[in-house]
Amino acid sequence: MNTVAEPAPPGAPAAASLEWLRTGDQAYSTMLEAIDGAQHTVRFETYIFKRGEPGDRIRAALISAAQRGVHVYALLDAGGSTELPADYWNGLIHNGGEFRWFNRPRFLKGTFRNHRKLLVVDDRSAYVGGYNIAPEHCGDGVTGGWKDIGIFLHGSLAAHLGETFDKMFTRAELKHRAFIRVMKTGNHAWLPHEAGTIIISGPGRGFSQLKRSLKADLRKATDVRIMAAYFLPTYRLRRTLLKVARRGHKVQLIVPGKSDVLLSQLATRKLYQSLMRAGVEIYEYEPQVLHAKMIIIDDSVYVGSANLDTRSLYINYELSVRLNSHDTAEEARELFDDTLTRCRRVNLSQWRKSRGFIARWKEKFAYWLLTRFDLYLARKQLNDLR
Repeated sequence: MNTVAEPAPPGAPAAASLEWLRTGDQAYSTMLEAIDGAQHTVRFETYIFKRGEPGDRIRAALISAAQRGVHVYALLDAGGSTELPADYWNGLIHNGGEFRWFNRPRFLKGTFRNHRKLLVVDDRSAYVGGYNIAPEHCGDGVTGGWKDIGIFLHGSLAAHLGETFDKMFTRAELKHRAFIRVMKTGNHAWLPHEAGTIIISGPGRGFSQLKRSLKADLRKATDVRIMAAYFLPTYRLRRTLLKVARRGHKVQLIVPGKSDVLLSQLATRKLYQSLMRAGVEIYEYEPQVLHAKMIIIDDSVYVGSANLDTRSLYINYELSVRLNSHDTAEEARELFDDTLTRCRRVNLSQWRKSRGFIARWKEKFAYWLLTRFDLYLARKQLNDLR
């Protein structure tokens, strides 16, 4: 566990501590323990929530907290959690908790999604990361379950994360015109804090704070390590990354060998040759589906729900935390290197020889679909809703 120095407000812990959540089993047990220990408030937000394990246990813990008099608020994306029955959250509501769907069909069509994953307990501790609440995330990411990463923070940064939840929770109830009006402003924010920086983003024509922050860090980078479930950075961001490798610095990229979104994997593979020619080392994670999102640039570490792709940068609502600490970065590099031992490195010459015309065509089409057509539809829908 790593400690990041920060001034402690009255009633808060004297310092912020950070725990890495390396497996789904660890992530869910940590969340359940935090909810069971809640005394005042629980704010819970996720993109995908499924019945069964661990969803039913987390729902039971939220209901139990509400029965103890804890103020419980739950927010789920309507598009990501479509499998839940209509009465699934009645037990929480009947016990005094509040539940809301984000982005019901009456507000918007299916393009814009709340992809954030967040748990804030008593404004003192918070989970941020890539884990959805679904059976496929259960396990150790090696022998079973998807490979993912999250962090659990203790300290005053949690209260600021709670404030970002409150804004999303309020938006979920706005009427159609008001919802669109709110979307136009305040979708991209950079919230600095002594324990870390919160980066929030959403749909719209404004610039992406995540992209802006990454480019600033990459311009002076000497050591870059990226673990990305979906890797489709913008041209300018990719160009900045390639410059790091061309300067002779280490750039390592872990992407899925097995993916839950084949189209995204194909699109990413279109970039392999240009990346490797510049000196980027590419590794494919082999044991299980890779769903992790972590970027290490020297002593800065990005963890959260955001992928390095068009959807996360321009279309979905996302939440990431940038931690600037040498000790935290060392821990992140150790986690990265451990993951690297279960990866296969992609060889440039062998990769060239393995790509026939059909394979290259599929990759180009997937790339166009996800980086051009998807963004075109999102922008058209946004314009239609004005």
